[in-house]
Amino acid sequence: MSHSRMSILEETGYVVLDSWGDPMDPSEWRDLAYVDWKSSGDTRFAPLKSAYGDIECNGFWHHNPPKADKDGVDVPHNVSRAPTLMKRVAEVGARVGRCRIIELQPNTYGDALYNSHLDDNNRLNPEGEGWIVRCFMQLTDDSDSVMVLRHDINDPSTETRLALPAGAQLVVDSERMWHSVWHPGSEPRYCLITSFESSPELEDWINRNNPRTKVDGESIDAEYAATMEASAQARRQARTDYYGYDPSAVYSEA
Repeated sequence: MSHSRMSILEETGYVVLDSWGDPMDPSEWRDLAYVDWKSSGDTRFAPLKSAYGDIECNGFWHHNPPKADKDGVDVPHNVSRAPTLMKRVAEVGARVGRCRIIELQPNTYGDALYNSHLDDNNRLNPEGEGWIVRCFMQLTDDSDSVMVLRHDINDPSTETRLALPAGAQLVVDSERMWHSVWHPGSEPRYCLITSFESSPELEDWINRNNPRTKVDGESIDAEYAATMEASAQARRQARTDYYGYDPSAVYSEA
């Protein structure tokens, strides 16, 4: 028996939805308690749901008792300060695991490629239950920033770059798709990241939001892309040589 998956993600591994239209108060992500947790660059995270409601970002399987990335518990300190974001999470109607805000400092395209990773979403996920995927909702208006997705981290031809204006919503099988964000802005980028169980409820919500499984990716200067690719792959190889294995081939918990 395998996990239940959504057919809409079979071909490309991602789906782009209509942008969130309700007004968002920046205090709902700026006034939260953050944890210095590194993922895909210089980052911090503010958990809204964690394994047992504490202000921490560990994978749910590290706790006692351990559990799959499902049935996340509200973090009272942060949930009370983010009512609109919690309403948005609840309206999906699907089972929720980790739910947190990421704060990403500005970086380069090369940094994004160097830090690209796969998520560890389905450890301890019982056979026969829904596959865990990630939903990303952009909070700050970073119109020059992009989500960088690849089927193969070593093959630029498999890359798609998705724009990240305020309210942008993406659902990604992030255990399958290499991903990171290129954020060339001058201020930190903030995004709501939620683990959802693949289910009829999640599919219904996706279908209500005008899903697109193929989009024309954001363009990039070919010479710049080649330079950044070479730099990133050299850095990745140096890291592999240092550790004796490729750390990015081991799923990230972020």
